[in-house]
Amino acid sequence: MKAVNYSELRANLKTNLDAVTDSQELLLVHRPKNRSIVMMSLNEYNSLQETLHLTKNKANRERLDKAIENINKSGR
Repeated sequence: MKAVNYSELRANLKTNLDAVTDSQELLLVHRPKNRSIVMMSLNEYNSLQETLHLTKNKANRERLDKAIENINKSGR
């Protein structure tokens, strides 16, 4: 994860935003008074939200674990 301060983010906004979207890497932006943030691409955010949704309940987690186990057993 790359880290920049707020001034550096502003000074190189396009470069930093391109790095986040092109590499799917997170960007930590340090701000004063413990108000730092993490930036991520929309694709990465959507992927994270989907994962959270799919693993929200126990039955779904168990089905996913079973599917992964079956894939691993089949040698794929």
